[in-house]
Amino acid sequence: MDTLKDVPVGQTVRVLKLEGEGAVKRRIMDMGITRGAEIFVRKVAPLGDPIEITVRGYELSIRKADAQMIKVG
Repeated sequence: MDTLKDVPVGQTVRVLKLEGEGAVKRRIMDMGITRGAEIFVRKVAPLGDPIEITVRGYELSIRKADAQMIKVG
């Protein structure tokens, strides 16, 4: 199973599972990234951090460390 960090630019994926716990998981969920949500990867910075995504019509930037906690398929 891949993580959001591994998804190429221009691809849309569905969230299967969120790893992590506590404040980190809450922060990810507060962005609207929950199980079943579709994420479109718009842009990745040259060093891979941050990753710009579109979720539920919102354009967001997410840190690479957080993206590793989002399992997608």
